[in-house]
Amino acid sequence: MSHTQQQDPHASRQGVDVVQLNHHAVHARDRALSAEFIAAVLGLEVGSPFGPFLPVALGNGVTLDYYELRDEPVQSQHYAFLVPDAQFDTMIARLQALDVTYYADPRHTEPGQINRLFGGRGAYFKDPDGHNMEIMTRPYARPAHGT
Repeated sequence: MSHTQQQDPHASRQGVDVVQLNHHAVHARDRALSAEFIAAVLGLEVGSPFGPFLPVALGNGVTLDYYELRDEPVQSQHYAFLVPDAQFDTMIARLQALDVTYYADPRHTEPGQINRLFGGRGAYFKDPDGHNMEIMTRPYARPAHGT
């Protein structure tokens, strides 16, 4: 059966009215190590393998699907997580417990510091594959659409 002819296991579910991100493949040298790392920092769980992917479900319906690249270099990407303010200090403590340095800025020049952008708090850190991860308690202020 071709990819376009496969039965949709969610066929009985209703579609969406707006475009949404559903999942994103995150390249890793060791999918279990990387998935377990981000799940530990964010206080989430690693799901059961789904084909070649190891999923970490986020609270907004998006899944990070970790995929191993054993014989290719992993290109560093940036992932920003909007997190509850009440959990931010716990996440920083988890980074410290894992001996992971966090920074106030995306270029990693202010170690052990957090930022206070847009009335919230934020920090950057590297995952085991060098992806530049960010936790923030307020979304970035962006111009209104069309302005």
